[in-house]
Amino acid sequence: MPNITVTVSEQTYRRARVRAAELSTSVSAVVARTLDEFAAAGTGAEARKRQFEELRARTPVVSAGRRLSREDLYRKPGTRR
Repeated sequence: MPNITVTVSEQTYRRARVRAAELSTSVSAVVARTLDEFAAAGTGAEARKRQFEELRARTPVVSAGRRLSREDLYRKPGTRR
């Protein structure tokens, strides 16, 4: 697994260590998880596909009712059956 060197201020590092300890994890694990999420976001197309799938999952299924025949579909308004 590759190593990455990141430079942050001493104060930021101390606060991050305390926060990570509160969450029973390490600063390294937090950074790795953040990079995983960042990389998973991918391209704009992937993000749009993910948004579409999330929206589709929340949208209720709607039925249009009875199907129209070809004649009904192309009948001009105002004409009778």
